[in-house]
Amino acid sequence: MDDEPVVTGLPTGTGNRETIRFKRGTDRRTSPETSGQEKRSEERRRPGIGWIALFRDSDEQALLRIIGECEIMLLNAGTPLLKPGEANHNVYIPLSGQVAAFLDFNQGAESAIPIAIGDCIGELSAIDGKPASALVLATSDARVLKLPGDVFWNQLMALPGVARNMMTTLSSRMRRTNELALKTQREHLELLHLKKELDVARQLQASMLPLQRPLFPERKEVEVCGLMEPASDVGGDLFDAFWLDQSRLFLCIGDVSGHGIASALFMARTIGLLRMIAAAELQPGDILTALNDRLCVGNDTDLFVTMFCGILDVESGTLRYSNGGHCAPILIQDNAVRLLPIPKGPLVGVFTGVRYQTLACQLACDEVVFCYTDGVTEAESVAEEQYSESRCIASLAQAGRDAPLAAMLDHVRNDVASFTGTRVLNDDCTMLAVRQRLPVSRQC
Repeated sequence: MDDEPVVTGLPTGTGNRETIRFKRGTDRRTSPETSGQEKRSEERRRPGIGWIALFRDSDEQALLRIIGECEIMLLNAGTPLLKPGEANHNVYIPLSGQVAAFLDFNQGAESAIPIAIGDCIGELSAIDGKPASALVLATSDARVLKLPGDVFWNQLMALPGVARNMMTTLSSRMRRTNELALKTQREHLELLHLKKELDVARQLQASMLPLQRPLFPERKEVEVCGLMEPASDVGGDLFDAFWLDQSRLFLCIGDVSGHGIASALFMARTIGLLRMIAAAELQPGDILTALNDRLCVGNDTDLFVTMFCGILDVESGTLRYSNGGHCAPILIQDNAVRLLPIPKGPLVGVFTGVRYQTLACQLACDEVVFCYTDGVTEAESVAEEQYSESRCIASLAQAGRDAPLAAMLDHVRNDVASFTGTRVLNDDCTMLAVRQRLPVSRQC
């Protein structure tokens, strides 16, 4: 602080709380050895101690006589000055460094209320005799003037102007406190409003996805089931399944980059475009090609989506599919649980003019294609080990080939929770499975 008074004497304590006496020393502003830069700095100093709000426009000589023997505490960074619940009878004034109050024991920078240099600390507990209500500590090395209660009340308050300055200080603090309370209340109301809107957004997002379990229970030739759990209130994962005609079932699963509101909006756009395109295109590769071109238009947020999509002919068991940077689905057969070979395709929504390939596979009766997002396989344990595709394959094998798809998805989800040690994941968790029911020959 430029106006901080000079103090003389040697430290009288040890550790991180030392003290020296408040006594004026020689006025170094007139020293001939002072450098040019130091002179300019000294010239900016205001004489005396009137820069302290409590002492403004008061008799400086009388003030110095009273506080001349008061202590200046030398606090190392992190040293507490006041603790909640502890009695306090002193008033403190920071002279240099950084001092902050914390209303809770979270000492993060975001929860700190800085105390200005020259301001008063502890006067409220000194006035009403109640314990301190906040944690006050030095957030950097600091020097703090300590005014004992008897000196403060019996001597300083008797000086003309000091009591008035105290009232002015308390009024200003009350005004700041009121403004802070109003700001906090506004932020709380805004947060409540935002939570309500997020809840509506979550419900709208859920209504866009086919969450019935199982899907299409009236269709005996196929079994379809999906599950989606967002990591936040709204997520970026998606899946869909709908009939193109009486025998062709379109299905897809995707993962928008990131999660939250922006990803959810991109997810909604993707779902809308996908349903329009799928009704007009014949091959899954053509569907992804058209979707990619449309998502690239106006994509200023640089979001993208990974996607696997396919069309299953339930009469023949033929599954035609394409892939854009997504995880390979798992094929569950009589004697094997393995990854489905997928065509290589880039992320959807990044590069225009990309052509996506279509592959085909023949599903026999009761064979299952299990699709998932990386929120499943990349879920991490406490040791930061990923769940992985191999664990997912093992979990599906353990669930059993003939298990209902809803039970199969729940088994994998519970296995992931057991592996990570929590039901709350860091990424959206989505799964989609389809089982061929008609007895068709296998040619995969």
